[in-house]
Amino acid sequence: MDDNIPQDNYFNKTTDTGGEVNQTSLQFNERKMPTLRSWVLFFVLLGSTLYTTYLAGGKLYALSLFLILGAHEFGHYFAGVKNGVRTTLPLFIPAPPGLFLLGTFGAMIVIKDPIPNRRVLMEIGAAGPIAGFIVAVPTLIIGLFLSETVAPTGQSGFSFGSSIIMIILSKTILGVTPLSVDFNIQLHPVALAGWVGLFVTAINLFPIGQLDGGHILYALIGEKSKIWAKCFFAFLLFLVYFWPNWGVWAILLLVITRFKSAPLEDEEVLLQKNHKIAGYAAIVILLLTFVPVPIEFIQ
Repeated sequence: MDDNIPQDNYFNKTTDTGGEVNQTSLQFNERKMPTLRSWVLFFVLLGSTLYTTYLAGGKLYALSLFLILGAHEFGHYFAGVKNGVRTTLPLFIPAPPGLFLLGTFGAMIVIKDPIPNRRVLMEIGAAGPIAGFIVAVPTLIIGLFLSETVAPTGQSGFSFGSSIIMIILSKTILGVTPLSVDFNIQLHPVALAGWVGLFVTAINLFPIGQLDGGHILYALIGEKSKIWAKCFFAFLLFLVYFWPNWGVWAILLLVITRFKSAPLEDEEVLLQKNHKIAGYAAIVILLLTFVPVPIEFIQ
């Protein structure tokens, strides 16, 4: 997830003279490097999130989930570095398991520079979910091989919902799907981390405002993306009937994003073929990972 907060552009009109390194380049490079304060904040939040996820699911769950979330956010970060757009280091968000079952609210970066054009917007927006998906799928596969199927016990507990990719992989590896009434899948902590990673990926790909999905859709179709954002928001409100917590997500998205897209310096630069492929791939990932009813308590 990323949040776009444009600040002043630090370039000026100074140019190179002879073989000397100009002052602008030095200032630019210095500002691109994370400060000591940024690294301290990074490790404090990382340590806190590892601790809360350890309490939620154990060591293997915490480490596996960190790899997925880290891949996602560093995907954004390095795409920003590649395109000369400053971002913060990944900011992991801890959550006490008593407050939130999964032990974390995910992670984010903050974009500090104006985004030049749609190509850069697409690269930064799509790099995170694609990188996270690439790590989450093998994690889920390994975890499913370590998981077990058992007969229903009749005991109460939490049930994790099924995405398309979860159904396909569980059927391939375990021979059953989470939709089966004759068997329950006891997810190994590594499999749970994979499930959470894919769930977080889907949330970030919602085509609303300055979520990754909002960036991607705006890069693809421009102002028309706001219409799709409002339609998807209405779809979330419809899903509240099946999972009331979607109402909380809808309110948060409305307050935080207000359907506003990331401002671009140049709206005229169009996407190249590779950018469109990345955007369509991200849309496919959303379809594969979306879970209509993510978590429910079974009595």
